[in-house]
Amino acid sequence: MEAPVCLEYSIEGNNFLAAGTASDNIKNALKMLKIDSDVCRRVAIITYESESNLVIHAGGGIVRAKITEDRVSIEIKDEGPGIADIEKAMTAGYSTASDEAREMGFGAGMGLPNIKKNSDEFNIISELGKGTTLFSTVYFNKG
Repeated sequence: MEAPVCLEYSIEGNNFLAAGTASDNIKNALKMLKIDSDVCRRVAIITYESESNLVIHAGGGIVRAKITEDRVSIEIKDEGPGIADIEKAMTAGYSTASDEAREMGFGAGMGLPNIKKNSDEFNIISELGKGTTLFSTVYFNKG
């Protein structure tokens, strides 16, 4: 791969049927580039969980993936309400999802923990009333 591959998707808030489209497209791009299946799986988990958070909590946002020689860098950005307590939000099982989202099987409180677990590098910045930006990196040859 000579030049980075940059993918960007706009995610609509509350559109539960479309959740997963960007993660599928990113995973397929990685497969076409013959990236290791474990990396594809991890990136798919990160992007799917992020998309779900944009749909459920943030009123939508942007998913960006940059694929270079040695990594996939993912940026998730929204202008939603922000996260009041990031430490609490990172706790497995903690969720602020609506009853509607829970009835559809979303909102189990595993999104952010799963994103962090599948990332080689992870950072989240959030400001109440302004939104949240999440950064995740997965290296192709970790170690």
